[in-house]
Amino acid sequence: MKVILLKDVKGAGKQGDIVEVNDGYARNFLIKKGFAMEGTPQNINAAEQKRKAQLAKIAAERAEAQATAQKLKDIVVPVKAKGGENGGKMFGSVTGEMISNALAELGFDVDKKKIETKESIRDFGRFEVVLRLYPEVTQVITIEVVRA
Repeated sequence: MKVILLKDVKGAGKQGDIVEVNDGYARNFLIKKGFAMEGTPQNINAAEQKRKAQLAKIAAERAEAQATAQKLKDIVVPVKAKGGENGGKMFGSVTGEMISNALAELGFDVDKKKIETKESIRDFGRFEVVLRLYPEVTQVITIEVVRA
């Protein structure tokens, strides 16, 4: 019997998969527990349409992330930080939120959780930061920490 899995089932498949299983297993376990629905032609067509839409959405998000990465490649992002007068030390360190706000001022929407610094930035100057825009899309940008 063909069924469409509504949840991940160990040994059968992942959510959205159309699988062939024994009739008893399908009726008495998968459908009864809500893990699957019967694979009628209408349900199969609806599941395939949903999967195509989901793949198109993922491809669009990846393309958008790659376009953002290309735009950010050669930009130096100025990040303002407070520090002591006359060449004094910086107060605190540069956070992901500060970098995210600086990127927002330039017109880029990057979540602070997607910003990785190799080490704590506690001085003024230029540093490299990694942005994880999408699971397979990363971009190294240069930030310049300046006095506020």
